[in-house]
Amino acid sequence: MATVVKIFSGSASRILAEKIAQRYGKPLGRERVQHFSDGEFQTSFEETLRGNDVFIIQSTIPPADNLMELLLMIDAAKRASAKQVVAVIPYFGFARQDRKDKPRVSIGAKLIANLLTAAGVDRVITMDLHADQIQGFFDVPVDHMYGSAIFVPYLKQLELPNLVMASPDTGGTRRAGAYAKFLNSELVICYKQRIRANEVERMTLIGDVQGKDVVLVDDIIDTAGSITRAGDMMLEKGASSVRAVSTHAVFSDRAYDRIAKSSFEEVIVSDTIPLKKDCPKVTVLTSSLLFANVIQRVHNHESISSHFEFSTIL
Repeated sequence: MATVVKIFSGSASRILAEKIAQRYGKPLGRERVQHFSDGEFQTSFEETLRGNDVFIIQSTIPPADNLMELLLMIDAAKRASAKQVVAVIPYFGFARQDRKDKPRVSIGAKLIANLLTAAGVDRVITMDLHADQIQGFFDVPVDHMYGSAIFVPYLKQLELPNLVMASPDTGGTRRAGAYAKFLNSELVICYKQRIRANEVERMTLIGDVQGKDVVLVDDIIDTAGSITRAGDMMLEKGASSVRAVSTHAVFSDRAYDRIAKSSFEEVIVSDTIPLKKDCPKVTVLTSSLLFANVIQRVHNHESISSHFEFSTIL
């Protein structure tokens, strides 16, 4: 008897999950979240899972209930005798806590990996982890997709005459450098010094942007303070236009207001995190086709190595 694929969604990723299921060619499975008066909740599946490949789609964005819901759904699927339980986590929360950057702090990304494993997950599919080494925190296979699969074709169709890729900080140099290599463009880097998290003291530019069409590349836009400041600096240094590309639109604090008032002509993001409200400068590209394709390949035991290599998606 052939193994059946069943796709379910957590509360945080319902819209994206519906798109993925549609691209895959089947409806979302039925599940229920029952809330109790004290704030506790319980998840349950409203159909049989025995012997099936179960894919649960949930970004672990705040509040922490979204992570807890994912863990409970994984546990419920294992107890319902699913053959394989795969967590599809478009945005992996706590990924910025990937190391001890000061004494006596937790390594949140490792803790989340342990929790997912303890819940019974067999495999994880995610996109643009903040740090690649997080894959090594897991004792189960991790399929790490790249947002470049959807951003590069879009940037190509813009046909910007004097394209220059830029990194908003030194930590993102490798990511921006990969874009620059395959788009055959130059690379510039912003060097920033932080006072504390989400607050930059000083920013300088390494490279020349005079008369260039600059595209800043990052994995996450959180408060949008750093990236909008970088965009303003590009124009001050003589850039013709400035755009930003970011996989995960966290958009906390005053992010929407900062982007609306920024020098950006466009901020291009994916739909790994649903937007809280509309913003005229924000363009959302869907990642649903990419995730649907990976789900199909995982189910059919086919290679997905092509999705790991930047050159194969251009």
